[in-house]
Amino acid sequence: MAEIIETTVFGLEELSEEAKEKARDWYRQGAFDHDWYWAVYEDFERICEILGVSLATVPVRLYGGGFRRKPCIWFSGFASQGDGACFEGDYSYARRCASAIRDYAPKDEELHRIADALAAIQWRNFFQLSARISHRGRYYHEYSMEIGVQRDGLGHQDMTATAEDDVSEALRDLARWLYGKLEDESDYLSSDAVVDEAIIANGYSFTEQGERFG
Repeated sequence: MAEIIETTVFGLEELSEEAKEKARDWYRQGAFDHDWYWAVYEDFERICEILGVSLATVPVRLYGGGFRRKPCIWFSGFASQGDGACFEGDYSYARRCASAIRDYAPKDEELHRIADALAAIQWRNFFQLSARISHRGRYYHEYSMEIGVQRDGLGHQDMTATAEDDVSEALRDLARWLYGKLEDESDYLSSDAVVDEAIIANGYSFTEQGERFG
């Protein structure tokens, strides 16, 4: 036989601090089911374009049918050994990359340093260096990227002594930069202020103990 049970529910702002923490924990458990990192990826794609990295892509099926191309950017995080970010694609010299990255991200000194390093390596090799970047293994971090560097050009000249290491390290630094931005975005989205705003905006209600009700 059906029964009608009356329950008093509360908005987040009406809960005790202990109950608020429980409500926030509930929200955080499902908050990252969507592609929360899309803005970081979008920014990274533009940065790669400026620096001369052409990201590889893979087809992804859409819910309504058809496909879209997804850049080969991977990461795992954020509190375990072996966490990090990596990417796949091809690198070659991009003209004016050092000045272009300063126009795009004027306050990001790490990106400036990476662009300067790549430009300096290319200058020493008459701007003829290129690299293929691929992922290997089951982990996602800068050292899971396999980077093969070569010098193009009609003269078939050898690379300078440290060119391969220098290009590889600059590209690994770019992966480290990406991981840092992903971690910053995760921290921001899971902060109390942002979580509270999302809970209130969605009109979620809770029991007095902070358990989700509706």
